Amino acid sequence: MLLKPFVSAFLLSMATVATAPVSAVEIMKFHHNLPAGSATDLGARKFEAIVESRTDGAIDVQIFPNNALGDDVEAAQQMQFGAVHAAPIPTAKLSNFNPSLQLIDLPFLFPSPAVTYKVLDSATVGGELLEELSSSGFKGAAFWEAGFKQLTCNRLIESPADYIGQKVRVMQSPLLIAQFEMLGAAAIPIAFSEVYTALQQGVVDCQENPIITINTMKFFEVQDYMMLSNHGYLGSALIFSKVWFDAKDAATQKILMDAAIEAGAYQRVVSAEQAKTLLKDIIAEGSTTVVKMTPEQIASFSEAMKPVHELFADKIGVDLLTAAYNEISTSQ
Repeated sequence: MLLKPFVSAFLLSMATVATAPVSAVEIMKFHHNLPAGSATDLGARKFEAIVESRTDGAIDVQIFPNNALGDDVEAAQQMQFGAVHAAPIPTAKLSNFNPSLQLIDLPFLFPSPAVTYKVLDSATVGGELLEELSSSGFKGAAFWEAGFKQLTCNRLIESPADYIGQKVRVMQSPLLIAQFEMLGAAAIPIAFSEVYTALQQGVVDCQENPIITINTMKFFEVQDYMMLSNHGYLGSALIFSKVWFDAKDAATQKILMDAAIEAGAYQRVVSAEQAKTLLKDIIAEGSTTVVKMTPEQIASFSEAMKPVHELFADKIGVDLLTAAYNEISTSQ
């Protein structure tokens, strides 16, 4: 029996609806190495909210904290072929991909957070560093932070000579290794997740990290002293997988870049606020003696570590280092 015309049209329209493609939501994997609730995690949540709002939900940002997808280096390697899409990676670890990033880890380079931000947000220094990541398969977007590094140790460090014979845990970074070897210490790279146990068992005597990390990872529980030295800055580059980013249209790319910068500014504020609060918590806990280094002590350490700047000038790039010095001198 023949179908009536209006019945045929109705069935055809229903078939068309049933087979029409549904606009798929894209999953975006965001890695970081700290626990939920940390400044980095809250920055990631801010990034998530911005991107999902401005793409009308077309991108679903899924955050994997605490190295859930692997450690920072493993995550960076996955980003090179698009398996992970975004991450704030410490610059010391990314320097294995781009040696110029070692600039940020130079001891006693930055005198204050304000000057640090000015340098890293400048086109001549920070912009150049981010751009150079392209050759390694990353799209550099912005600089986030953990903050200025402090030293914890099982002995009081008051002068450069006190480092002699000490075993100091460092990230896998030639510059950070040289920084402590310059003072007569043994610099030992140890995976971040293993640092607490290494300190507890005496594999190393000391470690360097920002206050937020020292508190979050409870390093103060297994260290007798904490020296407030601000001897180095631990920054992270918020990077995207370049192969993934390049496949996006211009409007989406702008949303991602803007979100990285805006969330990064928020993350810095949270980082500073948390550092103040968490330092008070460490002092109140009472298991470690917190000592603030004097300006004279800091000047002595700065002078002792100054040769590290010269040692790595060629690897960083003399012109880039000079540009950083100029930015710093005109900011004080």
